[in-house]
Amino acid sequence: MNVNTPNQPGDPQAAAPVDIRHLSAGQLAELGMTQLAYVKPVVVNGEPAFAIHAADGTPMAIAGDFEVAFAAVRQHDMMPLSVH
Repeated sequence: MNVNTPNQPGDPQAAAPVDIRHLSAGQLAELGMTQLAYVKPVVVNGEPAFAIHAADGTPMAIAGDFEVAFAAVRQHDMMPLSVH
């Protein structure tokens, strides 16, 4: 599903534009899965840390520092978002 890139003339694999108001529950759940990761503060073994989660909430990693968590997400070509 491609909601950001318009069709290019002559591109046989170009997806039709998607109206996000008409997404199914499954499509909505997949939105941003490969592009976004959420970073939120947590406590691990009594110490502050930062959890990295996929867009669907799946835990992916723990970092000891906010900047390290953001850098790790960016290294995997994803956009980090902070959750307070």
